[in-house]
Amino acid sequence: MKTIKSIKIEDHMAPPVWAVLQQELMQAQERACEEFYEKYFDEKGYMLCVPRWGGDDGPDDAIENLTGWPLLYMLGGSEKLLSLSKLAQDGHIRQYTEAKTEEVPFCRDGMYYKEFPVMFDWIHNGESMSVFGDLGFCDPKDRDFERRLRRWSGLYMNEDPEAPNYDPEHKIIKSLFNGSRGPLLRKATALDWTGDPIEEGRFTLLHGERNYQEMLDHFKDYTDVVGDHPSNMVATGLPFNAYALTGEEKYKTWILEYVDAWLDRTRANGNIIPSNVGLDGKIGSACDGKWYGGCYGWGFTTTVPQNGQLAHRNTVHLGLAGFSHAYLLTGDTKYINVWRDMMDAINANSKEIDGQKMYPRMHGDEGWYLYSPQPFNLGAMDLYSWSMTDENRTYLGEDAWLDYLNGNNDDYPVEALQADFTTIRKKIDLIRNDTTTPDTRLSDNPNPYNPATTGTLFQQMTGSPSPKRAQAIHCRLRYFDPVNRRPGLPEHVGVLIDSMTDEDTSVTFVNINQSEEKEVIVQAGAYGEHQIKNIWSEDSVTEVDHHCIGLKLSPGAGLRVTITMNRYCNKPSLDFPW
Repeated sequence: MKTIKSIKIEDHMAPPVWAVLQQELMQAQERACEEFYEKYFDEKGYMLCVPRWGGDDGPDDAIENLTGWPLLYMLGGSEKLLSLSKLAQDGHIRQYTEAKTEEVPFCRDGMYYKEFPVMFDWIHNGESMSVFGDLGFCDPKDRDFERRLRRWSGLYMNEDPEAPNYDPEHKIIKSLFNGSRGPLLRKATALDWTGDPIEEGRFTLLHGERNYQEMLDHFKDYTDVVGDHPSNMVATGLPFNAYALTGEEKYKTWILEYVDAWLDRTRANGNIIPSNVGLDGKIGSACDGKWYGGCYGWGFTTTVPQNGQLAHRNTVHLGLAGFSHAYLLTGDTKYINVWRDMMDAINANSKEIDGQKMYPRMHGDEGWYLYSPQPFNLGAMDLYSWSMTDENRTYLGEDAWLDYLNGNNDDYPVEALQADFTTIRKKIDLIRNDTTTPDTRLSDNPNPYNPATTGTLFQQMTGSPSPKRAQAIHCRLRYFDPVNRRPGLPEHVGVLIDSMTDEDTSVTFVNINQSEEKEVIVQAGAYGEHQIKNIWSEDSVTEVDHHCIGLKLSPGAGLRVTITMNRYCNKPSLDFPW
């Protein structure tokens, strides 16, 4: 590895309000997370709840309670956050390997097998990866992390004969239900989705159902799971992390093979990604030829059992995960353009309703429906942050963060941080006033109380939209503490990105400690996928030609600099800079 250049920053800067708030917000979340863990988890990392299988309150919800904790550590949070995240991850796997169903057939020997969900959709599998997927940023050399990552990636690369999830001939994952026991190749039942019966009146159900029968009724139409669905592309997050960890080409090869097949299908379907691909590899063949068919498809509208209202549950937008990973691997804009062209194709079906232009969200036997005054724009923020082109901002509405980056909202950093304090305080109140007990608590009951509130800090420090669970992170900058040999900013160092273009990132670094020097390594991209060309301020320009640059901040020193880089040109890696 090339020697990292280092820059000394000595200009005094009075601590900005945003820098002080960042430090306090991080500490407030750390304290709140410890209190949350103390109430809802035991010393083994098991969640204190009644473990169940199901789409409402399944295993995925148990570990989802700690979503964002590894990211807080990655930004510079306490070592306790990492230790609790690891403890919960290990405990979660053991707890749900031990937990068994009586009636759901494929979970009778354990809800997890080989440490992984036996078979479920990637809305839920992705949530079960909410902590694991981010641990690679924290401790990529952890042996359990690498072992699990290789094993679980292999489930989708046909390296495990017990889990033939992938068909290499047709380049499909064979079912919406997939996992460590392979694909479900029959129609799913309401029981498969709901889990075993529950005692009436014992639990608080968060999805609106009032009893077990309404839980079954919720899922009665979730039957068409055979064949591939765009949400299965979330599974590419496993081999992406495996590639970033090991550098082994087989992971990259599989991802591109699978994602390119989805790109071709989308182009062949009038630039709209189909929601079902049959076992023969043909679009819609498992749903009577309907490209919009299938569970969670373009035409998936169901009835809410408790009130009779319609619910529109189309999750094809999760497929953006696959294009995200392929773009990180290649820098090829075809993975951006295919999604942009899909938004254009959908919005081209707009029509005037009651004098107002309206845009569709769903497609069924009668054509497009569920019209809204806002254009279809799921994924638009991601496309814009990857490309930074005006064309890919077209469908974005008002956004306070983007306004700030464009120089139109100077108060945003402080106001957003202050709002997060309010959020944390409210969540602490919810934790303390929660009267559930381990024998009356379901795995999803504490989900709304998780005090990890990472979005604002992540935006301000890394230049990234809020990360999505089980997906790789696209960002401008990432930080390491070379003195303590760990990821994240050193204590008392604040960072604020205030402007971004395709090549330039303007950012202020400040050491609010008035008596100690601070050192920080700045990396271009979450995986070093960008290359820094130079770093410049009003007084100087330093040529870099590396994916990292070192900064030494004298006591009380700070400086606004602009970092110029080539983006998406390096091999993604989870390696630390040393």
